[in-house]
Amino acid sequence: MSSGSRLTTTATSTSLMPAWLGLYVLLLAGFVTIFDLFVVNVAIPSMQTSLDASFAQIGYIVAGYELAFGVLLITGGRLGDLLGRRRLFVVGMAGFTVASGLCGLAPTAGFLIAARVLQGLAAALLFPQVYASIRVNFSGEDSRRAFGLLGMTLGLAAIAGQVLGGWLVHANLFGLGWRTIFLVNVPVGLFAMVAAKFIPESRASQPPVLDWRGVGLVSSALALLLVPLIEGPGHGWPAWTLWCLVAAMVLFAVFYRHEERQRRAGHQPLVDMRLLAQRRFALGAVLVLLIYSTSSSFFLCFALLMQTGLGLDPFMAGSIFAPCSVGFVVASLAAPRLIARWGTPAIAMGALVYASALGLLIAHVSLADAELMPVRLIAVLILVGIGQGFVMTPLLNLVLGFVEETQAGMASGVISTLQQIGAALGVAVVGILFATALDARADGLPLAGPYAAAFVAGMLYNLVAAALSFILLMLLARMPSFTR
Repeated sequence: MSSGSRLTTTATSTSLMPAWLGLYVLLLAGFVTIFDLFVVNVAIPSMQTSLDASFAQIGYIVAGYELAFGVLLITGGRLGDLLGRRRLFVVGMAGFTVASGLCGLAPTAGFLIAARVLQGLAAALLFPQVYASIRVNFSGEDSRRAFGLLGMTLGLAAIAGQVLGGWLVHANLFGLGWRTIFLVNVPVGLFAMVAAKFIPESRASQPPVLDWRGVGLVSSALALLLVPLIEGPGHGWPAWTLWCLVAAMVLFAVFYRHEERQRRAGHQPLVDMRLLAQRRFALGAVLVLLIYSTSSSFFLCFALLMQTGLGLDPFMAGSIFAPCSVGFVVASLAAPRLIARWGTPAIAMGALVYASALGLLIAHVSLADAELMPVRLIAVLILVGIGQGFVMTPLLNLVLGFVEETQAGMASGVISTLQQIGAALGVAVVGILFATALDARADGLPLAGPYAAAFVAGMLYNLVAAALSFILLMLLARMPSFTR
């Protein structure tokens, strides 16, 4: 995200009208980037069939966008500070539009994976400008209204990704099937680029110097970590996958030393490692990684269970899942009042609700097995969404509150990056469990039984992550406020 330095705007108009018009363009951009995080899940079974994609390739299609998005988020924010946020918004939207078109026209799974990575890189340039532009162009009550609208928009994007995305795939407009979920971004992107003239230009008063070596080190380390986790199970864990994991650990260590040298030399590091020396922030960062590692993996496994396992069409599968998203939005709106009264323990209770709901869901699917009735999952899915809503968004605000104001920009970039990296890591880990269980139960048709067993195996990770998050949140609640 943007740096913590003093921000100034170069907008030429003193009227707020251009800023509010620009806000709607920013909200549109926020919608499409988050929409594309969620919509791909309902289309995965169709992609798998039409592109003859392996389970590992499916993992890349989901995780590739999230990894690329996460790795360049901090850099995207810094580039906006340096070159101008509206300019980077247009560049990012142009890249996102082109990449979306390439995704929609992809002839093979490999081509689609490459296009998804490009789409994630473009989103990383685009998305930080949404937050930063709202921050510098609005103040006071206007700022609260603008960020409130952004939160609502992102929540609606998650719901639309399931329902609207499912309808687009099922409707098979012009015979394009799943390709429409990407091609719909093209006219939206073109419109946003033209309408970007309403966004007042702004940049940092003291533009940062980019740590490109740091970007290269952390990007390489994350790739070396995730690629073997996705590829390993399907190839029997050959030696190269283990060497990649070792190399990833080495590069993470080199990245840490490089960032420390940058700081001591008086240069601005990509990540100030002193943040991680603060005990509450470090624990909060682990919590963000854990909680967000359960998000995309859950959507992916649920879509495979509903569509490939139970044979539901994409629209019906998305509609079954929609109540979970509604529960998430409602809980996100209600959470601030409870947290204002009870503090961190209220978030911990949300994690307990989340873990309990996942436990109930796992138990129901396990007991029903091949006789599973999707409609009977709606009540527990609402409870899952409520648990997520009481943890995910409030957790971000809690963790960012642990740092000094001068570190707020860098801390927000680190936390936003951990959200996406956690999601990609969760897809890789849960994918291992899901694929292993599916192979063990590959006993022919019908597919409901094997996919139910695979769903249960994958969700055991999510259950453990949610339960561990509850324990860590209770520990965090007992830490004195001055603890570093």
